[in-house]
Amino acid sequence: MRSKLVVGNWKMNGSRAANAALLQGILAGLDGKGADCAVCVPAPYLFQCEQLLAGSPVAWGAQDVATEPCGAFTGEVCAGMLRDFACRYVIVGHSERRAYHGESNELVARKAKAALDAGLTPIVCVGETLAQREAGETAAVVGAQLGAVLALLGPEGVGKMVLSYEPVWAIGTGKTATPAMAQEVHAGLRRQLRDCNAESAEKVQILYGGSMKPENARDLMAQADIDGGLIGGAALKAEDFLGIIRATV
Repeated sequence: MRSKLVVGNWKMNGSRAANAALLQGILAGLDGKGADCAVCVPAPYLFQCEQLLAGSPVAWGAQDVATEPCGAFTGEVCAGMLRDFACRYVIVGHSERRAYHGESNELVARKAKAALDAGLTPIVCVGETLAQREAGETAAVVGAQLGAVLALLGPEGVGKMVLSYEPVWAIGTGKTATPAMAQEVHAGLRRQLRDCNAESAEKVQILYGGSMKPENARDLMAQADIDGGLIGGAALKAEDFLGIIRATV
């Protein structure tokens, strides 16, 4: 049985004061029941997370990582730097990175490899736009996105990643895939993982990343291949985030 995992993606939000209040609220509300949890925060706040969360049940991570270990890459943050702040996770290939920064499937794969090489767990995001879904291209699009990662990491890398399916049309729009719709895509991703490494595929947590909220989290995470959530807006409110964590009980 795979454990459930709920990860907050703060995106470009936060301040030192707001972060402290949010994290203190989350820590105060945890009761040892429900899903495992983590927060992926803007890079400037990783030190604050390390200070406030060390020794707690809440893990932390970053929202992006460079492909290179060091060098003349102004503005980039490498995996070794993330390790310096005791990060466990790093998001790679989020739809906003793909759309706004032109990240290709191959670049996302290289970022996932850089994370793994440094001992981090990449949260590899895949997902389709509304136009692609309406054209019946969902399976092909997410299959190509995951396929690029598997081609680079190989069978040995399968069990070292987390996946997140994020239908782009359901992010920040208030729209959500039905549990059955989400499960169909998650099951397809699991089959693709099995084709690469059958044993490790059963251990991979596949999160749902399309506007999961306390109100729909239980039904979504009751599906056979939905192992948690990558949470955006609801992760910025302690009670909402805790509600999603508790939805697995």
